[in-house]
Amino acid sequence: MANQMTLDIYSPSETLFSGEVTAVFLPGTKGSFEVLQNHASIITSLSRGELVYRTQEGEASVSISSGFAKVENNHIMACVEL
Repeated sequence: MANQMTLDIYSPSETLFSGEVTAVFLPGTKGSFEVLQNHASIITSLSRGELVYRTQEGEASVSISSGFAKVENNHIMACVEL
């Protein structure tokens, strides 16, 4: 799909996820928030919590201790510490 969102989650040692998603829930330091298709561009720091993402197959999550995320043009990149 041309308008599909993609998500890449990186830790210092490995790529934790890379693929198409329909929604992403991020534990921002100023509060948790959801990213849906065509979200405004943003760079944010992440705090301890669950980074949850939905794909066509279902929902999955990664427990993180900190990190940052960039959202731009339907692509979410999260660099996280576990």
